[in-house]
Amino acid sequence: MRFAPSSHHAKRTRAAFTLAEVLAALLFMAIVIPVAVEGLRIANLAGQVGERKAVAARIAERVLNEFTIIGQLPGGESGTVLEGIHEFRWNMELGAWPEGSLQLATVRVTYQVQGREYEVTVSTLTEAATL
Repeated sequence: MRFAPSSHHAKRTRAAFTLAEVLAALLFMAIVIPVAVEGLRIANLAGQVGERKAVAARIAERVLNEFTIIGQLPGGESGTVLEGIHEFRWNMELGAWPEGSLQLATVRVTYQVQGREYEVTVSTLTEAATL
């Protein structure tokens, strides 16, 4: 009668990764990590652009409101606004509206994010008599 060998006498097998498996994992990481980092950079850029775009739109609305209420812009047709450490440049243009005695007031606010320039444009119709 034979008995199965006891577990403490059995030959132990070692679990380990082969060299090919390790190299495949390193190759996979070499592909995935740069793609993930680029995705994080794009997400960061989109967040900063969105945040500053909201500030630029608020500045453009404020300039248009001042022009509409006062009838003229203090300091001319362009200017610079500092919000925290960020600079926003605005420029206002007036154009004739083809119908009636109206004029089109357009404010463009430009700002930079990570070395690239972006722009927000806000327009409204006003009476031509406000000049």
